[in-house]
Amino acid sequence: MRILCTNDDGIHAPGLKVIEEIARALSDDVWIVAPELDQSGVSHSLSLNDPLRLREVGPRHFAVRGTPTDCVIMGARHILGAKLPDLVLSGVNKGRNVAEDVVYSGTIAGALEGTILGLPSFALSQEFSIATRDKPSWDTALKFGPQIVRKVLEAGVPRNTVINVNFPACAPDEVKGIVVTRQGKRNLGFLKVDERRDGRGNPYFWIGFDRAAALDVPDEGTDLAALAARYVSVTPLRLDRTDEAFSGKLTTILG
Repeated sequence: MRILCTNDDGIHAPGLKVIEEIARALSDDVWIVAPELDQSGVSHSLSLNDPLRLREVGPRHFAVRGTPTDCVIMGARHILGAKLPDLVLSGVNKGRNVAEDVVYSGTIAGALEGTILGLPSFALSQEFSIATRDKPSWDTALKFGPQIVRKVLEAGVPRNTVINVNFPACAPDEVKGIVVTRQGKRNLGFLKVDERRDGRGNPYFWIGFDRAAALDVPDEGTDLAALAARYVSVTPLRLDRTDEAFSGKLTTILG
């Protein structure tokens, strides 16, 4: 099995080494194509107005001055040659990708691009807490990642579905299990704008996240609830975002 790995944290991110270890537990034909720089939050951006610079970091390890989407396209359509990958793994992201994160995440986008290319694709993310922010529990991803990918592949991944896996912020022996979840939703106040002043008194702004939103009690069955209870969350996300129920209502109104 030929595996293409990418991420959004950049070619030198610790989580990229973790995703490579997970991939090597499944195959010895592993290729790494990751962004030259941190691309967190770029979502499914595609570089159309700027050239892509490619740098070979080592054997089967490449850095692209572009987005995770660019990396998957470069890997599948150029670097790997005539033989496409059989699997795309994106991550392991430092920080969870749940709820609204799936809209913004470059990690999710890397896996989604693999899905668009018709390849089974997984996004993997390691949650961290305030205490583990500088040292996420990568061993948790290492322990559970290979078995989850292997079992899901054996079951078969639908053509237009990406598998979003999130590991809780705890040691492997503290994980209570693996659950299949749905995408959760935070309260509406989780995004904030932080206004500051530079040395000349001019205003500038940071988009950030309100920590108080983390105190909300998440709905049962969601990715948020699973991580809060120290379960690994596995969420199948569909590429087709059509609201079928509302489509029927619109047909009645507009038809």
